[in-house]
Amino acid sequence: MTESDSLVFVVDDDDSVRRALARLIHSAGYRVEAYGNARAFLERLREVDSPACLILDVQLPDLDGLTLQRELKAMLPIIFVTGHGDIAMTVGAMKAGATDFLAKPVNDCDLLRAIEAAFERVAETRAARCELDAIRGRLDKLTPREKEVMALVVTGRLNKQVASELGTVEKTIKAHRARVMAKMEVTSLAQLVRVADKVGLGGAGETHVSR
Repeated sequence: MTESDSLVFVVDDDDSVRRALARLIHSAGYRVEAYGNARAFLERLREVDSPACLILDVQLPDLDGLTLQRELKAMLPIIFVTGHGDIAMTVGAMKAGATDFLAKPVNDCDLLRAIEAAFERVAETRAARCELDAIRGRLDKLTPREKEVMALVVTGRLNKQVASELGTVEKTIKAHRARVMAKMEVTSLAQLVRVADKVGLGGAGETHVSR
């Protein structure tokens, strides 16, 4: 993902601040769109599919920044800028997932570093989503019996324990397990537990101790 692929939204009701931030961001190679109120931004956001982050003033005429942050529900990284912030506001915003909270007048370098961090978060989120989609695709290739075996294996059960629970023999479970490993594209139990945990299968990570 390059800067030119990335879109930075600026939402600030101060015209001069909005223009200055837009110029800075554009000069750094990012695409930028600036809005004077939250509602106009939200209307535009519905049409956007490219990687994006938001530079957001806390005080807006139609919807305060913290309320907008809650409405967005982590749809994109947010960098708050404000001339009226306090410690409680900053802590609240950061706990809710903000990338940064900068005081006006904003230092150019600080803002550009925050934008870079925001897009690193976007890339990580997209990579995690792609990985999850791939795991689910592989999981869909398993037969119902293979899914049962996988769900039991990732809890730490031995092949003979799985065989007992499923009413079959250990040799059959070994064959199912080998097919599960191949279809899930893993080479160890630890890797299988990891992918199972990502899709919430079989209480992955639970340790089963036989009596």
